[in-house]
Amino acid sequence: MATYDYIIIGAGASGLLLADALGKDNFFAQKSILLLEKNWNKQNDRTWCFWEIGQGNFDAILHKIWDHIFVGDNEYSKHTPIAPYKYKMLRAKDFYHTYRNKINHHPNITFLEGNVVHIEERDNQVIVTTDSHSFIGKKVFNSIFDYKPLLQQKKYPVLQQHFIGWFIKSDKPVFDSQQATFMDFSIPQKGNTRFMYVLPFSETEALVEYTLFSKNVLPDQEYEEAIKSYLKDDLNCKEYEIIEKEKGSIPMSCYDFNIHNSKNILHIGIAGGWAKPSSGYTFIRTHQKTGALIPFLKKDKPLNTFFKKDRFWFYDLLLLDILHRNNNKGRLIFGQLFKQRKAQNIFKFLDEKTSLWEDLKIIAACPKKEFIQALIRRVF
Repeated sequence: MATYDYIIIGAGASGLLLADALGKDNFFAQKSILLLEKNWNKQNDRTWCFWEIGQGNFDAILHKIWDHIFVGDNEYSKHTPIAPYKYKMLRAKDFYHTYRNKINHHPNITFLEGNVVHIEERDNQVIVTTDSHSFIGKKVFNSIFDYKPLLQQKKYPVLQQHFIGWFIKSDKPVFDSQQATFMDFSIPQKGNTRFMYVLPFSETEALVEYTLFSKNVLPDQEYEEAIKSYLKDDLNCKEYEIIEKEKGSIPMSCYDFNIHNSKNILHIGIAGGWAKPSSGYTFIRTHQKTGALIPFLKKDKPLNTFFKKDRFWFYDLLLLDILHRNNNKGRLIFGQLFKQRKAQNIFKFLDEKTSLWEDLKIIAACPKKEFIQALIRRVF
């Protein structure tokens, strides 16, 4: 069996970001790295968005940038500039193409196609088996996500951010190309947290997405009927062409993903719990986690010591407790938050870069009864 210092399973965002980070760091120049992916012909299977101050590492391949956002419901609407932040959109096809080319220039990285069927740790090495071959890795980074362990436990609530989006082209101008609709809660909630998310690329082109924070996925038809109604009734967009569709589901949970890690195996990306539990934002957090992982690897510590819980994990846990118990509370919570606090302060909080005092000011804008009750249930 061929032996590698590092094996990365999966060439999605987390796998490609980690492979490139290892490949371009001279510290790892003599390390052999295997990147395994079951399908190297992945197309434009998703869209990633994130907010960021100033220039960033992905600016050259961004699809669109907005400097205003809209948040609203039936009772209020808030159009707000977000400077110094910008809201940025990256399409998977551009990311995959760029990062595969980057990794091709790292001579110590080997690409192989294979469907991983078994991973077994033995002493100081890990056996990774695909449909046709087996490999030995001294350290293995696994991005294959398995929902089953989350659903089989009761300690932490498990919701999903699930959605269907249409890339459309209308026959007349209906969109404000400088403003992203971040959360429009004016649509029927039906006992859940439901909102429309609109990313306009021009006055006639946009991604229109129907999104829920809830436990169960819906039949495709329900998402699509909601998009049709929103286009017709809210945007007065009656004639349009559907250029492309996207569909996804991101786990929202404070589940302890680290219990699946070991001395020589680390789960990364969504499989490692790198998605922000309270919002589902994953891409930029994966980039940040990868940046923290590289210096950690240089210390040669057990991989299961990389993950650390902090106060932001507990804040997320309280929110998910509330939404799991009363799934219709999302509109109230996010509505009050954006009504009473600047988007810039909320972004900083969600980025986990606020001080404790800043945390308290954000928390004070949320419905107090719900969070106090959730705190009491968790503590006592």
